[in-house]
Amino acid sequence: MATSTEVLQTRTEDLLIGALLRVPAQTIQRRLIKELNAAGFDELRLPHMAVLQFPGPDGARPGTIAERAGMSKQAINQLLSSLEGYGYLVRSDIPGEGGARVVRSTERGHAAFWKMVDILRDIEEEWRTELGPERFAQLKALLFVVWDSPLAR
Repeated sequence: MATSTEVLQTRTEDLLIGALLRVPAQTIQRRLIKELNAAGFDELRLPHMAVLQFPGPDGARPGTIAERAGMSKQAINQLLSSLEGYGYLVRSDIPGEGGARVVRSTERGHAAFWKMVDILRDIEEEWRTELGPERFAQLKALLFVVWDSPLAR
């Protein structure tokens, strides 16, 4: 009979890194939307996360937001229009830059951002409890190494 360590080792080896990173990320995004909706940010949907994801849209140009999300400028502009219509952000021209635009969060947009931070802190605390403080710290440290390396470019 296989031990739990052997079973875990086999499962870990069989799963590719993309799935191991994607599934928790998608779970977090779904929870963010569910809890944002419950907190009164009813209009937000999963596609909006492409704009709202860290570091958020405030002060960024639409092209930069599109690049971060790995989406076309046209697709991001549709999401920006949606979020602008719901009152989360505004787009304005940058003076002296030939029609270049910048995105600014509204008061409602800032409120949604800070609610997201609260939700993410709750998720981190749950993960810390589930994994234990040391393993959770290791997880975050390893993910930061990847984030800050050529692997994430």
